[in-house]
Amino acid sequence: MFKLVDYLEKVSAVLGAFTCVVSGVFRLSGSYYLAGVQVMSIFTAGMALMVFACLLKLHHNDFK
Repeated sequence: MFKLVDYLEKVSAVLGAFTCVVSGVFRLSGSYYLAGVQVMSIFTAGMALMVFACLLKLHHNDFK
């Protein structure tokens, strides 16, 4: 169970950071939409993934 939480924590952190970087690059290039979705919405989803990773990290450290 702890390995699954650890894996989810790392994957969601990397995906969140990647999503934020991609949306930031698109926004800086002047695009407001990526695949029909607003870039700021994609950025918000990336932040949500990173917050989820932080919450998993806190949960994982509580039970060690």
